[in-house]
Amino acid sequence: MINRKSKEETKRMRHAGHIVALVHQKMREVIEPGISTKELDSIAEKIIRENRAIPTFLGYQGFPGSICASINEEVVHGIPSAKRVLQEGDIISIDVGATYGGLVGDGAWTYPVGKVSAEIQKLLVTTEESLFAGIEQMKEGNVLDDISRAIELVAKREKLGIVRQYGGHGVGHSMHEDPFLFNYSVGDRTLLKTGMAIAIEPMLNLGVDEVVVNKSDGWTVSTADSKPSAHFEHTVMVTADGPLILTQLMP
Repeated sequence: MINRKSKEETKRMRHAGHIVALVHQKMREVIEPGISTKELDSIAEKIIRENRAIPTFLGYQGFPGSICASINEEVVHGIPSAKRVLQEGDIISIDVGATYGGLVGDGAWTYPVGKVSAEIQKLLVTTEESLFAGIEQMKEGNVLDDISRAIELVAKREKLGIVRQYGGHGVGHSMHEDPFLFNYSVGDRTLLKTGMAIAIEPMLNLGVDEVVVNKSDGWTVSTADSKPSAHFEHTVMVTADGPLILTQLMP
């Protein structure tokens, strides 16, 4: 069942999203060679709690971090660790969730660490472009597949792999709600209506589509061919005035 959010719920989701955006604003400042993913996790948790919110990811199905920190070939669900220290030329996906007043904001961004190769920079630019192509389709009267197709078209244009096993999702009172959103066209005719909130999150790879889950930690998802992956995500709501990005700084 897809839950449509009231004006009051939307207000709280915007506040949760604002907190997520504050974390990403800080991540842009502090990500550099030499910092550990555990340090990034501690910074994010502090910001979330200082803003009277709860780190949504911490303890979720046993996850041990306030953020997911996924480096290079890691697609999603990387566990923060003091032993994971960023190096020049890496890329890192930071996925953040904040719960405020019982409502969730969920957003991810992939950051370059220092200078990256032209190929990797193109991966980042294209994946971000695919996110905003999907967001443009979050309009009342469109269908879910319009979003999926828009993402897929951008990925295929640049011949990038598309992660198949993971995708976007409804979000609100819990981090994962209906509907599931594929990042490629599957013909889903679910109608988009005002009040629907969806976390749109393309995950694109420089190589193959296929991914594997780390058997030792049970969480970290990496590309099957060990080539880099990028992940960008915004929580977006359908409104009468068009798509509303909730995970951005409020005025």
